Amino acid sequence: MKWVDFLCFFIFIPSLVYGSGAYSYRMPKGKMDPQALTVIGVYQKHQIEEGETMLDIARYYDLGYQELMLLHSQIDPWLPSVGKTIIIPTRWVLPFFYKKGIVLNIPEFRLFLYLPKQGLVKTYPVGIGVQESPTPFGNFKVLDKKTNPTWEIPPGLRDNYQGRTFIPPGPDNPLGSFWIGLGNGYGIHGTNSPWGIGRLVSHGCIRLYPEDIKELFRLVKIGMPVKIIYQPVKFGFEKGRIYVEVHPDIYNKIGNLTKYGIEKAISLGLGEKINFSFLHQALKEKKGIPLDITRRSTNQ
Repeated sequence: MKWVDFLCFFIFIPSLVYGSGAYSYRMPKGKMDPQALTVIGVYQKHQIEEGETMLDIARYYDLGYQELMLLHSQIDPWLPSVGKTIIIPTRWVLPFFYKKGIVLNIPEFRLFLYLPKQGLVKTYPVGIGVQESPTPFGNFKVLDKKTNPTWEIPPGLRDNYQGRTFIPPGPDNPLGSFWIGLGNGYGIHGTNSPWGIGRLVSHGCIRLYPEDIKELFRLVKIGMPVKIIYQPVKFGFEKGRIYVEVHPDIYNKIGNLTKYGIEKAISLGLGEKINFSFLHQALKEKKGIPLDITRRSTNQ
């Protein structure tokens, strides 16, 4: 069964918040928990208008470039067909078992902010480090916050900026208007080039749309934990159903993604609960959307 068949099961309900809302969640207690809710959001649809590019559409729905184009790789990003109706993938599987702070999942170009007191999670698309200067993985925390930051240009990049050592606040500053420092020169910040969101564009830092970093800046606190992880394959739960979301191995860390995904499913105790043909198809296509892989009972 292909991804288009799965999507036929969903009703496309317009969202008032597009991709930037706050969603209820409930992490599983143990490996299998029918009350767990780790699939958030809802698919939408959009009719392409004259003059729109796929980058415009992605930003309008608070998506990154790659997550929209994974689903619509056959569409010209600069000249999409006017009048064509496309699926908007504002639906995600949460990274497994994280419950607080910021979690950034590198392969999907997406950041999750958990608000455990409210039982809510918010999510934002990001731009990350290029292959030669990847965004680092590991445990961090918010060390400082700055508005209108000055960019101190690293020595290795100064030749690209005519030998300048810094760029002051303003429209030419690649940090944008907000900086959330994580240490060792890395941080989460805005951008003066929003079309880089959902791409490999930085020298390791994490970029957000200007409108998203403004909101995130307000919500994060000094000392908040930040986890940067690498999960190209995620499994989630909704109403007792099991979903998988698969992204390309963008930093080439996994090797055999199909083997990795199957082994992960088995390690989570899902082997008897899922349809391995559906899982294998999702691992092959890597469309970056939650797909229902629950095994159907013999009575269905």
